[in-house]
Amino acid sequence: MISRGGARSVHVRAPGKINVYLEVGALQEDGYHDVAIAYQAVSLYEDVRASESSDFTVAVQGSVELSRVPLDDGNIAIRAAKLLAERTGYRGGAHLEIEKHVPVTGGMGGGSADAAATLLACDALWGTELPRDEILDLARQLGADVPFAFTGGTAIGTGRGDELSPALAQGTFQWVLALADFGLSTPAVYRELDEHRARHAETLGAADPRPSVGADVLQALRAGDPRMLAEAMRNDLQAPALHLEPSLAKVLETGEGNGALAGIVSGSGPTVAFLAADLDSALELQVALSAAQYTVVRATAPVHGARIIPD
Repeated sequence: MISRGGARSVHVRAPGKINVYLEVGALQEDGYHDVAIAYQAVSLYEDVRASESSDFTVAVQGSVELSRVPLDDGNIAIRAAKLLAERTGYRGGAHLEIEKHVPVTGGMGGGSADAAATLLACDALWGTELPRDEILDLARQLGADVPFAFTGGTAIGTGRGDELSPALAQGTFQWVLALADFGLSTPAVYRELDEHRARHAETLGAADPRPSVGADVLQALRAGDPRMLAEAMRNDLQAPALHLEPSLAKVLETGEGNGALAGIVSGSGPTVAFLAADLDSALELQVALSAAQYTVVRATAPVHGARIIPD
């Protein structure tokens, strides 16, 4: 904790994520789906600085397109701070300064990272000392990906994706991410998936009501073997994302044609994640995609979850 002009401040950094495996179960009566996800936290980060205030306010800057980020109560970081204050009985507020480097509405959990970082920052700022399991409970209330942004590393998510269990992962995986200048609505992608399944019910058959992560994915992660992981990756939301935004097919084709072991739409998209065999291959792929006029960044995985950064 530091002091700036008399106001205390806490800085927390939280990672974005890639879903290396995402199986979506059947549509349930409540309108939701159970999922099975293999998460990896990647080295694209959100930085949140929380300082004392009488109200709840947020300011945003960063290296990604920010026009879709709300600056009122619609911002998930504001909701996170208010939820923590309500749970703990804290009567003050917080000013949140967010520096974003994870694409907005890009399928990489940038908003979830903001929420996780805010919970940790405000808990430290206010001295509320909420136990970890209670902070994770608040994280689940904010969104399915928020608990993973808090824990980081490599994990399996079931239920709505928020029931986490750690997964063993060896070594470092090299990713090259093609970023879009537009977003995709997660609810819209799920609706398209349901419509796609309804249209092709005879050929696709019924979706598994209890999805699970394949054993080959877990084996590849344990072995730290990118080639094995490339063969096992899956995203049930990729086809509906491509249907809604056909230009993503060309991105996938370009990356896989320039040395990527495999490409996958990250979550509900539109970010496309390419797995490379090693660092040299990742650098070559980054150059090739940049030459094709795509906006790309390199990232490694897995990395730690939300943590306090001494300034």
